[in-house]
Amino acid sequence: MRVVSLVPSLTEAVAVTLPGALVGATDWCSCPPGLDVTRVGGTKNPDTGRVLALGPDLVIANEEENRAPDLDALRAAGLRVLVTEVRTVPQAFRELDRVLTACGAPARPPWLAEAEAVWAALPPPAVRRTAVVPVWRRPWMVLGRDTFAGDVLARLGVDHLYAGHADRYPRVPLEELRAAAPDLVVLPDEPYRFTADDGPEAFPGLPCALVGGRHLTWYGPSLAEAPGVLAAALRAARR
Repeated sequence: MRVVSLVPSLTEAVAVTLPGALVGATDWCSCPPGLDVTRVGGTKNPDTGRVLALGPDLVIANEEENRAPDLDALRAAGLRVLVTEVRTVPQAFRELDRVLTACGAPARPPWLAEAEAVWAALPPPAVRRTAVVPVWRRPWMVLGRDTFAGDVLARLGVDHLYAGHADRYPRVPLEELRAAAPDLVVLPDEPYRFTADDGPEAFPGLPCALVGGRHLTWYGPSLAEAPGVLAAALRAARR
């Protein structure tokens, strides 16, 4: 089985489970470290000619991260394309099972069973807090409705204030975000790389939790450690 992945989290999942199956991945596929495969461009602008030249048996993609015209072009060229949709934690586990089976995994990998058990064992949050979760600035964009990251946070006791917005990633003026008066601001390091020096200064007086995008937005081996890592970052922001 020769696989090309256009999704960073799926790249990691396949590489860890089926060493040698991946022949291509995007420039943004940074895990596992040292992954040695042909790079095929970005998630939004893959080099379809390079993908075709690799002769994959399967291309794995995601409805949110990859553009339909690129996937249609690969299908038109005769490639099999599997497109995932992940909006919740349970859906992530179902889609990972589907992807790994399609890639030829003979059995469910131990890391996936462990990750599912970790999430299933989470106790109900003792306290719920509200948050805004920027994912971009210039312009400011935040988590809106129906997102995987929003479901992750909700399971950890954090309700983001734009979960009912009509858009999944609405543009919201900074003044409105401040006026919403959340209990805290959650700042991931991707897709925009918020840091201690770039992001918190826009929300004076509000606790800010800097979190890794891999733990907040990726669905793969990182799911096993995500609850503990994210919970620690959220607690630290409230001290």
